[in-house]
Parts: sequence; structure tokens; C-alpha cells
Amino acid sequence: MLKQGLSACKGINASFARTLSTSRSALASGSIHLGNLADNEGAVTDRIRVGRGPGSGKGKTAGRGHKGQKARTGNGKPTPSFEGGQTPLVKRLPKRGFNNIHGKDYQPLNLDRLQHWIETGRIDASKTVTMKDLVDSRCIHKIEDGVKLLADGNEYFKTPIKIEVSRASRKAIKAIEGAGGEIVCRYYNQLGLRALLHPEKFVQTPKFPEPARRKEKEWYMNPANRGYLAGTEQSTATLSNQQI
Repeated sequence: MLKQGLSACKGINASFARTLSTSRSALASGSIHLGNLADNEGAVTDRIRVGRGPGSGKGKTAGRGHKGQKARTGNGKPTPSFEGGQTPLVKRLPKRGFNNIHGKDYQPLNLDRLQHWIETGRIDASKTVTMKDLVDSRCIHKIEDGVKLLADGNEYFKTPIKIEVSRASRKAIKAIEGAGGEIVCRYYNQLGLRALLHPEKFVQTPKFPEPARRKEKEWYMNPANRGYLAGTEQSTATLSNQQI
């Protein structure tokens, strides 16, 4: 293989030398013109015409051999799950569970991490902490459907803050208010989250809608959840109807 490679390199160098010498002689004689311009040797090759008789060596079966999967027309690259015709693994294994179309993917945030961000000066506790502040300070790295505040490390949390998130556990609410703070749970749809995180992309801030689903609306109307709809006339009427 090494000898073949060296011989090929020598052939290429010889061809290049011949072309270079021809060009130099043409330039020296001043006879180079459109009539003697040509591509370098081997730069252009004719395409292989298959199925045009046995004289070319590519007739009849056109280089595909006799029968088989690779000899069929229209047979491109198979799908990644194709296993030669047998039942693929993705169909042999049973299905489990289901995908909840109404489910929400909240980004979890624990109180010990929030306290650490406040102590290191990454979050200003003197103003209302929003989900945009959490993302900008890299306290959380993404927001899918919102942020849920959880109570891990609540024994270390001692800073009175006012924070606004999508959801919060009862234990986290108790820890925030026990430290002298205030928490509000507010609903955001995808457009509302985009306007919250990137207000510079909007000429006019869109109106934030209320939850469309009844159960979700009732959750934000419940004062125990510190929902932003708690205390409204609509929430009072809903709670009274539930008690009846």
C-alpha cells in the first residue's frame, strides 16, 4: 500500500510538472490563447453510463450484481429502526404510561440555592424577585412552563424577600413568610413567559391571560397557594360555591 501511494504521488507530481512546463513554454512564446486553454489532466472525467451494453462492463445489471436488496431500484438508506424485515425492537417492546397533554414542566428551585444566590450578591433581595431575575442571574438555566419553588434547605433560608413564581409548595410558602417575606404565584402562558424574559422584543407588552383550564384557575384562586387571583370577586364566588 505504501509503494502504491508513493507511485501515485510521483504520477501526480509528474503530471503537474508537465502542465507547469507547458504553461511556462506557452507564456514564453506568447502563444497562450482561448484556443489552447484546457483543464489539467484528470481534472474532468466522463460520468459512468450504466446499463448501455456489455462493452463498458456496466451493462445488464449495471454493476449491482444479481438480485438482492442492494440490486432493487428506489432502495435508499433504511430507517434507523429497520432490522432486515424482522419485527424491530421498538415494536417488540410494550408501551408503558401515557403523555399528559395538560401536564406542565416547571423548573424546580430550592430555598437553599436561592439563599446562596442572595448571600453572594447575585440576586438583589431589596426588590421583587421575578423569574427573569432568576434566569439572568443563572440561578435557574431555563424556563419551560414556569418555575416552582421547593422547600429543600428551608432551615438555611433567612432573608425576607418578595418573590413571584409560577408555583410553590406549601412548605416553601411557610418558609418564605416565616422569614418575613412575601410570595405570589402567577400564571404565565408561553407568550407571557416570552414577554417576561425578552421584553425588548415587543413593541407593546401583551396582555397576560388567565388560566384557561378550570382546575388551574381554581389553584390560583386559592389563598393557601398564594395565587394572584386570590381575593378577587371571582375567586370569592368560586370558593363560596365550593363550600355550598
